[in-house]
Parts: sequence; C-alpha cells; structure tokens
Amino acid sequence: MTISGLRNQNGQVCLSLFAKGEGFLNRVDRALDSCCSSAKTASPTVTFNNLNPGNYAVAVIHHANEDGKLNTGLFGIPREGFGFSRNHQILTSAPSFGDAAIAVTNANTTIQIQLKYFL
Repeated sequence: MTISGLRNQNGQVCLSLFAKGEGFLNRVDRALDSCCSSAKTASPTVTFNNLNPGNYAVAVIHHANEDGKLNTGLFGIPREGFGFSRNHQILTSAPSFGDAAIAVTNANTTIQIQLKYFL
C-alpha cells in the first residue's frame, strides 16, 4: 500500500487492516493487522504479508503529533489526515466496510490510499 497526500512529514502513518465489517473503524482491536510507518517520506509504503485471497478494508491515520489517537475537533471532524482503501469520498460519515473493501486476489495486490485533511 502506498500512502499519498501527506500534508507534512511529521510523525507517523498508521494503518489498520480489517477482514470483516465487525469493528471496522471503531474497534482497532478487532483489526486483522495494523502497523505504523514513518511519515518522513512523501509517499510511505506499507506491506501486509501472507493475506489469504478475500476482501479487506484499510483505514489510515496520519498521526503528525504521534499521540496514537485520531484527534478531532468540533462535531468529531478529524484534525489529522485520514484515508480508506478505495479512497471512498467522505461527505457526512465514514465509509462502511463494504464501501472500503478491496479484493485481494494474489500476493502482488497493490493499492494507493490518498489522505484527506479537513482542518
């Protein structure tokens, strides 16, 4: 996975990989896998290994201040960069698992996630 659209190279980019909708976005402890990478490069790349073929969804947060949580402002609007697999457009709410799910068919499946910043 390649992450693009970083506002700056501070902190780290953290990804959570989900194999089913249960817990997607609100229970990181239910993620199949998660990892963080330095944001020091303009387009960090992260690899999840040994995935079986199937549907997966990924959520990404740019933790510029490295506090380990998604900082939000008024009405819960994210203050940090975020993104989802399939680059689902955010209008009034976060995507569902189905909206963000991608099909992994082989070991060389690659995706790009574009970060978004509201504030």
